[in-house]
Amino acid sequence: MKIKTKDPSKQRKLLYNAPHHIRAKIMLAHLSQNLRESYGVRSLPIRSGDTVRILRGDYKDYEGRVTRVDRRKYRIYVDGVAREKADGTTTPVPIHYSKVEITRLNLDDDWRKRILERKGSPEKEEKPSEETDEKEKEEGSEKPSGNDKKIKE
Repeated sequence: MKIKTKDPSKQRKLLYNAPHHIRAKIMLAHLSQNLRESYGVRSLPIRSGDTVRILRGDYKDYEGRVTRVDRRKYRIYVDGVAREKADGTTTPVPIHYSKVEITRLNLDDDWRKRILERKGSPEKEEKPSEETDEKEKEEGSEKPSGNDKKIKE
């Protein structure tokens, strides 16, 4: 049974105590408009190898490849987004998954391709012509329904 709660403290607790496989589903990012139109999907879990554009913060509008996904801390690391420490070494800056947009997908994995096919919008079927609708209505009126009660006279 899924837990349904609106209590903010319980929501934070669920995020904090979520298992690894649930954290992967939580760490979704929106697709860019181009990808959204081509795949028919609004968001997907972030994976290393994806190219993302940072939407908020000091590194806004920076685009780079995801080098690491830290599910424990709910952060991703983008290639080229680094900070220089006091001793002169550089360290990658963690970015929250909700502050990025996926611009290019890493489709090396066949499982991910299947996910896109499954989640994508199905092809719109053409409506049957009016003649077939009329025939179905006529056939439906001839068949007695099981709920008809017999009236004794």
